[in-house]
Amino acid sequence: MADAAIRPGNPSESWKILLQERNDIRNVAIIAHVDHGKTTLVDQLLRQSGAFRENQVVQERVMDSNDLERERGITILAKNTAVTYMGTKINIVDTPGHADFGGEVERVLKMVDGVVLVVDAFEGPMPQTRFVLKNALDLNLPVVICVNKVDRPESRPGDVVDEILELFIELEAPAQSLDSPFVYASAKNGVAFVELEGEGENMKPLFDAIINGIPAPKGDPDADLQALITTVDYNDYVGRIGVGKIQNGIARVNDDVVIKNVHQPDKLIKSKITRLYVFDGLSRAETDEAGFGEIVAISGIEGIHIGDTLCGPNSPVPLPFTKISEPTLAMYFLVNDSPFAGKEGKYVTSRHLRERLFRELNTDVSLRVEETDTTEAFKVSGRGELHLSILIENMRREGYEFQVSKPEVLYREENGERLEPVETVTVDAPGEYCGVVIEKLGGRRGELRHMAPSKSGYTRLIFDIPARGLIGYRQDFMTDTRGSGIFNQIFKGYEKYKGDIVTRVQGSLVAFETGEAVPYGLCNAQERGSLFIGPGTQVYMGMVVGSNARSGDIEVNVCKKKQLTNMRSANADDALRLVPPTLMTLEQCLEFITDDELAEITPQSIRIRKKILDASARMRANRKKQTI
Repeated sequence: MADAAIRPGNPSESWKILLQERNDIRNVAIIAHVDHGKTTLVDQLLRQSGAFRENQVVQERVMDSNDLERERGITILAKNTAVTYMGTKINIVDTPGHADFGGEVERVLKMVDGVVLVVDAFEGPMPQTRFVLKNALDLNLPVVICVNKVDRPESRPGDVVDEILELFIELEAPAQSLDSPFVYASAKNGVAFVELEGEGENMKPLFDAIINGIPAPKGDPDADLQALITTVDYNDYVGRIGVGKIQNGIARVNDDVVIKNVHQPDKLIKSKITRLYVFDGLSRAETDEAGFGEIVAISGIEGIHIGDTLCGPNSPVPLPFTKISEPTLAMYFLVNDSPFAGKEGKYVTSRHLRERLFRELNTDVSLRVEETDTTEAFKVSGRGELHLSILIENMRREGYEFQVSKPEVLYREENGERLEPVETVTVDAPGEYCGVVIEKLGGRRGELRHMAPSKSGYTRLIFDIPARGLIGYRQDFMTDTRGSGIFNQIFKGYEKYKGDIVTRVQGSLVAFETGEAVPYGLCNAQERGSLFIGPGTQVYMGMVVGSNARSGDIEVNVCKKKQLTNMRSANADDALRLVPPTLMTLEQCLEFITDDELAEITPQSIRIRKKILDASARMRANRKKQTI
């Protein structure tokens, strides 16, 4: 039945109209914890809806189009697609499952009328499951629950259903949410079924659940245009492209529009729609007009940003936009000033760096970029280490060369009290490794809140721990659990400062001079600790070439060559035995560096260096710091 609503326009004009339904469209987001099978599920929906030709070769996880997404096996950016089932168009939004990209989920939920919650039949509800489900319930979105990976030998779908219902109750979901439809699926095999003991042939049960469980969009076709922009894309040919859902009215090519923003009352930009697209499979189909309820991409409008509303010129009324969670971690991006600066990068100046960072704000609503006292450095804040490391990796692949500082948490002051961000960490690990995990996290000010055998066969540990205590811990966790542990974290909130934390006790091995590392010098240096470089690597004075086995930094001369004489000794011709170096990834470098170190990022190399390269100057600075 149609609903009554107030037509947008002059506030004094409060006549009521009837909203119409568009039964030919469904708008749905796929939400889940990381690695629960969202993107594979969308793959099968695309395949079985006829989005691809019979002889078309399609790669797995086709929605993960970004190189980094395919390499890491995770979804980073929310993406739109559309399929047609039984005459109904289903607009689908594939969302990230990692907590660091929660901002992507928060904003795209304003674009849909319901969600499909995907839960692993073995792991059950995880921390990010709670986060995305809470966001959906806060927006009163109907939920279709898909228990995925039921084909796993250790799957336990019956127990997982009970855990999902318990999660709904914990989140104080409305009563009707407890009657949400359940579908069991094996996205990998492309089958779904309604009964737990049933057998499926295709994804038809999930399609039916979406059609019947997700309401049709409602709107007023006769009202002035209202379209909330939730994603901004960029194309070299047409410029900025805004993606969003038309709430009311009709969008037409060449129509005049006004950009308004509910959080920026003074914003009023007049423009015109030059091109209009709807989604069809993996592509965008150009169209002359689109009505309410449709998800569209609009180009030709300069100055459009996420959260803006495209309005008709007669009554520009903005639509409310979700408040995005604030960043909890920050680091400084600096112009590269090392002795090797400018040798490997294409974009190396502060102007290039500033332009690229502020351009990222157009598409990433969770990111913050601030100017500093110097034009050579910028403070960049994000939701976590992974969030910032993905930005760094994308920039280096684009040809940028720069330096970054150690990640630091963002504190708050309330009533004269210092508050810091706290994360809730969920660890699933074999019982024999729980002791070392508790010891390590306890030393980082973690408080154990829950410990019990999980139904997956592991022991589940739940901690509340300061966000700064997790910096540099992931690598230790993988080592301590021999790669068998599962580690998840999610932001809990700001709490009272927990006290000092020492996260790294080892010092650094620092290059004594500039030159080329040789086996003789490396052989002497490796006796002090583990090396990050091998023979033939170009180094400079002040560059970190390894990790000291003890606390404190040590100057090592990896360029030192063996002195040649005409004297022979019994062991003169013994072969030098070099231990293979530890090749540090970007994330490992960010975890390793301390307050007086920087990570040098170039398209070809990632190096660690001291902020002060000269050994004497560094010693004087340390002595002065200790005196103060």
